[in-house]
Amino acid sequence: MTMEAVRTYPLTAELGAEAGPDDWQLVSLSRAGDTEAFSELVRRHQHIVYNVAHRYMRDTGLAEDMAQEAFLKAFRLLRGFRGECSFRSWMYRVTSSVCLTELNRRRRRGEVEFEPHHDAHAEGPEPTDTDFAEQIRACIPRLPERYAAIITLYYLQGVSYEDIAQALEIPMGTLKTWMFRARRQLRRIVEKELGGHGWF
Repeated sequence: MTMEAVRTYPLTAELGAEAGPDDWQLVSLSRAGDTEAFSELVRRHQHIVYNVAHRYMRDTGLAEDMAQEAFLKAFRLLRGFRGECSFRSWMYRVTSSVCLTELNRRRRRGEVEFEPHHDAHAEGPEPTDTDFAEQIRACIPRLPERYAAIITLYYLQGVSYEDIAQALEIPMGTLKTWMFRARRQLRRIVEKELGGHGWF
């Protein structure tokens, strides 16, 4: 599997109706060594994978890199995909894992820093909702990986609880428990960094 086989083109992704074999048939063909079948999976799902990656990385070039890495990882893990959820939901999970790993790596290298958009004690206009949302986003990578994943998917990507639970292959009750703990931990981080400004 070459990089070209998983090349993603977010601005020209085809969003029309799928034709030919369904995703599961393409997965089976890909497992048998059919790279064209996997390329078709990439074509069908590259737009959603890119969108998820962009929500994490907030940069077009990095999002494209992470989307490619997600598909390469998916190809390597394809034999472990059993079809318990849709291929699209599985790609949510793979893409989230790739992006969070990269964000954590950057954070350890000091490349992901919290940079407030305003000084709480300075004179001037109040921060906008957009400013605050960006500050919250900067705090998310400080959460444990699984908590950062569900916060990002739900609040930033707009993925439903049902789809998140399916993508992560966890019961709904477990997801709700994780979300409660994730929000509590994130609130503590926000209170420390932003002086107690409420969010949720």
